[in-house]
Amino acid sequence: MPTPLEDAVLAANRAFYNAFLERDPHAMEQIWAVEHPASCIHPGWAPLLGRENVMASWRAILGSPEAPRVEVTDPKVVVLGGAGLVTCVEHITDATIAATNVFVQESGEWRLVHHHGSPMPMTRSSRRPVSSRMN
Repeated sequence: MPTPLEDAVLAANRAFYNAFLERDPHAMEQIWAVEHPASCIHPGWAPLLGRENVMASWRAILGSPEAPRVEVTDPKVVVLGGAGLVTCVEHITDATIAATNVFVQESGEWRLVHHHGSPMPMTRSSRRPVSSRMN
């Protein structure tokens, strides 16, 4: 069972994906940090540094009629001091993306400071993501 702190980070992660799903640039701006440096690596993109660049990318993505629909599965959270790290799997059209979202506290709220999405390898026979397990 997640702790209350982990639940709060997972709620912030859901807010991020809700803004993405609803194509809501205002909600997306609300979830990203203002006081801390922001960075983002969209699948296939070069790293974006700074809130202005990150938010410009999200406005472009969310404002596009071809904006992808995302379904998120398997969120896992770790809280390390003042940071919350969530890994999850994004299902976007035919792609499966491994994502990492890093949150920090600002004014008592968890805010996103980094998002990184990377395509997951697929097996040839099943066209399903290859997963690795740590035992």
